[in-house]
Amino acid sequence: MRSFFSSIVCLLFISSAFGQKSDPKVSTPDPNKKVQVVETACGECQFKLAGKGCDLAVRIDGKAYFVDGTDIDSHGDAHAEDGFCKAVRKAEVQGNLANNRFKVTYFKLLKDPEKKEATGDKKD
Repeated sequence: MRSFFSSIVCLLFISSAFGQKSDPKVSTPDPNKKVQVVETACGECQFKLAGKGCDLAVRIDGKAYFVDGTDIDSHGDAHAEDGFCKAVRKAEVQGNLANNRFKVTYFKLLKDPEKKEATGDKKD
């Protein structure tokens, strides 16, 4: 019985480790196109865009655009402490503007530099 519960716990741990997968539609950059670093967040919660719910947006040259080609839930929990509804993050993107929206062909969320410092060596 104990090994059964141990197996269940291990299975849950392994499945949670692989739970956050990147969106395969936008996970590979085109080597012939420029990759740009932009701010990204929830368009409504952080960039104050008018919409019908929490949707992914990018800010390019000071102007925010909703994103087509990937969605807010493909990149983690939007309502977590560092989620798109509560924080503006940086991402590498490729794509183009069309009809006042950003059509993304590549999207990679960058690591939060503040988190790196928080887990770094403490000087006492």
